[in-house]
Amino acid sequence: MLLRMSTMLLKTLREEPAEAEVPSHRLLLRAGYIRRSAPGGFTWLPLGRLVLDRVTRVIREEMTAIGGQEVAFPALLPREPYEASGRWTEYGDEIFKLRDRRGAEFLLAPTHEEMFALLVQDMTSSYRDLPLILFQIQTKFRDEARPRSGLLRGREFLMKDSYSFDLDDAGLGAAYARHRAAYQRVFERLGLEHTIVSATSGAMGGSASEEFLAAAEAGEDTFVGCTACAYAANTEAVVTRAPAVPEREHPRPTVHDTPDTPTIASLVDLANERALDGRTDWTAADTLKNVVFTVHHPGREDELLAVGVPGDREIDTKRLDAALSPATATVFDDFEARPDLVKGYIGPQGIKIRYLADPRVATGTAWLTGANEPGRHATSVVAGRDFTPGGSVEAAEVRAGDPCPACGTGELTIRRGIEIAHIFRLGRRYTDAFKVDVLGADGRPARPTMGSYGIGVSRAVASIAEQHHDDRGLLWPDEVAPADVHVIAAGKEGQVEAALALGAALLAEGLRVLVDDRPQLSAGVKFTDAELIGVRRIVVVGRRLAEGYGEVRDRRTGDRRDVPLADVPRVIKEQAG
Repeated sequence: MLLRMSTMLLKTLREEPAEAEVPSHRLLLRAGYIRRSAPGGFTWLPLGRLVLDRVTRVIREEMTAIGGQEVAFPALLPREPYEASGRWTEYGDEIFKLRDRRGAEFLLAPTHEEMFALLVQDMTSSYRDLPLILFQIQTKFRDEARPRSGLLRGREFLMKDSYSFDLDDAGLGAAYARHRAAYQRVFERLGLEHTIVSATSGAMGGSASEEFLAAAEAGEDTFVGCTACAYAANTEAVVTRAPAVPEREHPRPTVHDTPDTPTIASLVDLANERALDGRTDWTAADTLKNVVFTVHHPGREDELLAVGVPGDREIDTKRLDAALSPATATVFDDFEARPDLVKGYIGPQGIKIRYLADPRVATGTAWLTGANEPGRHATSVVAGRDFTPGGSVEAAEVRAGDPCPACGTGELTIRRGIEIAHIFRLGRRYTDAFKVDVLGADGRPARPTMGSYGIGVSRAVASIAEQHHDDRGLLWPDEVAPADVHVIAAGKEGQVEAALALGAALLAEGLRVLVDDRPQLSAGVKFTDAELIGVRRIVVVGRRLAEGYGEVRDRRTGDRRDVPLADVPRVIKEQAG
């Protein structure tokens, strides 16, 4: 079918949309691909739907190539399966919950592990039915507290999720590897520069997971790479190497009057000014900062938690939440209710709440820290002697230049990215929850192990837009563009008819064709819209029509050349491959 802009539901915008925060949001709105319908929800307009379908096609092709079978579940699901897995409460406020007219509770699915496990329980009975890969491409819902960045962080989004079912860990490893390779092919075809990084599993569970991150300044994820080895990880998953601590005798703790030192900087200045413990070389790294949080556990009471990190580091709340998942943490501030917690002067020695420390707070390390008395700090407070943390926690910020936890010789670099996919080795969490068993080859029950593999389909569209645009508009890769060629009738008499005729000839060659045949618009407006819309190959039917020529333009390189109209279909087909 010839796509004619004169009859298409399309409106481009000249002005920057006030609500658009990132390039993809701005350009997809301006070029007429999407329209905001609700906070965190968007309508896909005809051009946008074409791109979304192209992305979906690539994903579907690669999933079926590894043996995936497509199914489709409802988005409205009953409470009971999620209650059985524990995620009805673990997801907390992130899921939309509702009741029907009879009072039965439902949720709008954020993901479907439970339903896939139940389907396999219902429809398989023998080891001969496995291995199995099932997938769906479906709308999902999460109640984002603050939807933003257009398609990158919405409440409603299109997602491909697939699940592997195998009898043993070797089978799971093979299915995981097939998905990993398939995802690499998907993103190569979509033109997405990406990095695979180690990640945390969060509410999904499982023994290990990796994220695929598309490099983009608009990304909300930060990830690290090593200058000396192949290590890469989401900052939430970075593991800190505990330092080697030489054995030595430390003096007993000494408590010092340190009035008006509510900050690490003021404490270090005073410690050097007064030469505490005979030293004048104190730095923030010699101090131990202790911050109290309220930990919110889904389905049970909150608790207080103190977290200790070296004073030259800030606490990264995303890393802390990842470590505590499914619980979340907020900074505690009701110190009047807890006089034992002296704000600004908290130390780990004798603390009466749960205490976790950064791995750098290793046994044998000595610290300048709070003395749990107003206006007083203590020196020579030694981990393992004067206090023993209840465990270690990865909560301190990760910084560029930190040593690589994998090789120990390289330094970490930090980049920003958009999470476009996440793959998990789930194991038997969900098959255990529903007692999914098949008859094994030995005649005994065997419990399948699962993998879970997700791609954000609508987020991939936005990610491509983030990576493929310039100051004039979008620059779609050929695989996902809404058309193979954009034909423009410059506007004078006879040019619209010639453009439509050329469009029909291009269509006959198997090309997808968009024709700007809008009679009321000037050539300048049409050229501007073509650059905004972002189809790579543009053919202008204009000034040399009478001579039998059209102008072929390359949106990406800026190249232009006049080509006989009769040769245009051949030239474009060769360019389109």
